[in-house]
Amino acid sequence: MPAKLQLKLDISIKKMISKRFFIKLFIIQASYRTRLIFNLRFLINLAKKIIDHMIPLVSIIMGSTSDLPVMEDAAKVLNELRIPFEMNALSAHRTPEKVEEFARNAHGRGIKVIIAGAGMAAHLPGVIAAFTALPVIGVPVKSSFDGMDSLLAIVQMPPGIPVATVAVNGARNAGILAAQMISLSDAALFVRLVAFKEELKKKIIEANEALTKIKYDFKV
Repeated sequence: MPAKLQLKLDISIKKMISKRFFIKLFIIQASYRTRLIFNLRFLINLAKKIIDHMIPLVSIIMGSTSDLPVMEDAAKVLNELRIPFEMNALSAHRTPEKVEEFARNAHGRGIKVIIAGAGMAAHLPGVIAAFTALPVIGVPVKSSFDGMDSLLAIVQMPPGIPVATVAVNGARNAGILAAQMISLSDAALFVRLVAFKEELKKKIIEANEALTKIKYDFKV
């Protein structure tokens, strides 16, 4: 066979092999992409099912929706720590039957801790505590007298009906305290809480370093 013809033949064979290779590679990549998309869809659907079937572990109750700007601090920290929770507005004075029904049924629904916030004559946390053996964390909401009225109404509970009371408008601490209670039987949550506390420490160290850079004439 002439050399030129042999060369052309070799080139044609190489092109054919090259085309087959790229076609096969394309098919493999397409198959991989298809499987990847399928897996992503599966994971998304699984996540949706998990979310749809999440059972709240913490119940955040407020006496009125006007308390939401305070009580949402508890929701934010629970969300950050990936703890399922629910939020409701119930009044100890205007809907006492609903409060009793909620408190009596909370344990049966899987609730482990209740965070209750109220202002003024803040009886909501105490009334809830009277109808359940679940731990209740009270959040005094500042509305009058700088919140001292609601603080004293919540913290001064009679023997046998305790309410763990945080600072006035201290809903964030209430959320953290609820998380710590639940973490006693949840090792993964305990690890997340340790990391959460370490992040707090890191922020203070960074803030202190920034403070040292502020200049004053007589600062030493």
